Amino acid sequence: MPNPDHFDGDVRVRRHGDADRSVPPLRGVTPGQAATLGAVVDTIVPADGYPSGTEAGVLDYLAGQFGRDLADLRAYYGAGLDAVDAEARERHGAGFPELPPGRREELLRALEAGDTRVPWPFDAAAFVETVVGHVMEGFYGDPDNGGNHDAVSWRMIGFEVRD
Repeated sequence: MPNPDHFDGDVRVRRHGDADRSVPPLRGVTPGQAATLGAVVDTIVPADGYPSGTEAGVLDYLAGQFGRDLADLRAYYGAGLDAVDAEARERHGAGFPELPPGRREELLRALEAGDTRVPWPFDAAAFVETVVGHVMEGFYGDPDNGGNHDAVSWRMIGFEVRD
């Protein structure tokens, strides 16, 4: 029987509203962790007339980075995502992805302030800060890096690339 605490395979996450494409594999995270990550991304960058973080390709960006620059942080991400989900279950009786958006935002703000109710393997505030930084890279960065599909965030802020 596989150990649910250790997953070395690939998880494919389907983007909302995109039936033809799935996100490249999120290497080293479990399906539950991938669902939590998607919910965290969409809590940090919710849809608001522009696409949400997952719709804009932040998970594509992270999938690529988990295979390159963030490879050493995959275990850190996995443990942190498990802790986020445990916090949600402790506080609200449901996993983080199942919480309504307002509750998810409230929980991330509490964790960002260091307010934890379950044991964490490291500083919760530092984890949230790390994830927010990586989400911003994926949302606002160069589309050639895998995120910011169709330069959606650049259009949102009025940035134009000129030749």
